[in-house]
Amino acid sequence: MPAVESVDQLREQLKNLGYLSHGIERWFARDPWSSRTFWQELVLVAAKAATLIALFIALQLFFPHRAWVTLLIALGGAWLTAYLWARSLARGLRLTRERRFGLAQVGDQIEERFTLTNESPFSAVWFEVFDESTLPGYRISRATGIEGGTELQWFTQGLCERRGAFSLGPTTLRTGDPFGIYTVERRYPATTPVFVLPPIVPLPSIEVAPGGRAGEGRRKRHALERTVNAATARPYVPGDDLRAIHWPTSAHRDSLYVRVFENTPAGDWWIYLDLEGRVQTGEGANSTTEYGVILAASLIDHGLRAGRAVGLVLHGRSLTQRAPQLSGEARLDMFKALALAAPGPVSLADLLTRVKPPLRQLASLIVITPNVTGDWIEPLAPLLWRGAVPTVLLLDPASFGAGDATQAVSALTELNISHYLITRDLLDRPEAHPGQRGLHWRVTPSGKAILTTQASELEWKAL
Repeated sequence: MPAVESVDQLREQLKNLGYLSHGIERWFARDPWSSRTFWQELVLVAAKAATLIALFIALQLFFPHRAWVTLLIALGGAWLTAYLWARSLARGLRLTRERRFGLAQVGDQIEERFTLTNESPFSAVWFEVFDESTLPGYRISRATGIEGGTELQWFTQGLCERRGAFSLGPTTLRTGDPFGIYTVERRYPATTPVFVLPPIVPLPSIEVAPGGRAGEGRRKRHALERTVNAATARPYVPGDDLRAIHWPTSAHRDSLYVRVFENTPAGDWWIYLDLEGRVQTGEGANSTTEYGVILAASLIDHGLRAGRAVGLVLHGRSLTQRAPQLSGEARLDMFKALALAAPGPVSLADLLTRVKPPLRQLASLIVITPNVTGDWIEPLAPLLWRGAVPTVLLLDPASFGAGDATQAVSALTELNISHYLITRDLLDRPEAHPGQRGLHWRVTPSGKAILTTQASELEWKAL
């Protein structure tokens, strides 16, 4: 019989082979240990047994002989034994599925623990566990046996190869009597979500053009702003705030001097990720979409570690707009949005036109795009007039096998806009690909996500 991946496929194959798949007993039950609902079904599989019994009865009626009676008793006894055996297993088997966490990152390993308890006096000569999890490449299906009155425990591990939202479960346990007359199916519909967040890579060669107030962004010659401490003094220039005049220095040097204050707190970062499907190149993990997501995630991590409030704007299948924040909840929220990011129909030009951040102060505007036509530069201008300081991270299409970024680079250079041409090699690092790193995310009671390598610190939780 060909390999099967689900109970439904198994039933279909049994029908094709001429077996009867008819549930004679099916009921819902509640596990008294975990209060989890499941359903179980006792299925008559071998139709040939019923056919033989009917045949022996007919032969005994029309051609009485001791042989027919002996065969009838033997076959009937085997049928009854099989029924009692399968019935006992249906009531005595209990499967528990536990996992350590529901949050991971590309390259992490997830681990689950399965415990099968057989409280029946009969052995389950064979049993199979079918998993319907959606996590790519993760398979926990198992086939073995268990003695009566014993407990069997095993662990499974899987590598998170792709970002996204997935689920673990449902789970189906299948077993039967040794004669193959009855099968028992016990299905656990419980599921648990698993978010696989995008990877983070170091960005040593990228410097975001700073935004903010005094001491940051585009310095205006006559602009002063009061902060806590004054760093030095400089000669007075017409237009300077008279409140900033440093009188002791002015008296000493017989000329007006004004105080130059230390930099104020850093400005916000607004990250715009271009997900227009028309301009993306490459396929799968080697596409500009994936590298753009990795770049955005790495910038979010870098900015928050540097004490910046980071916000995110993208439009894939739907609009995502997250205002700049410094909290761990905001970080996790943006990473989840990136985990679900997919190409969509909205262009970067439309996104810049529709979604205009509330720039209460000079802010750093980070644009990530593979669009080399430059049709989005004009919609960027109004944001510059409002005080945004842009940094454009242009994903080089040539390194992904298509296109040329010369036109866009020339336009950005002419406008004196800070920009970087991001090649595939810059982000093609071990951190961006699945590996046996064994990293795990832990969420604190306050909601902050912390990356840890000690998976043993986390408790097992049932699905």
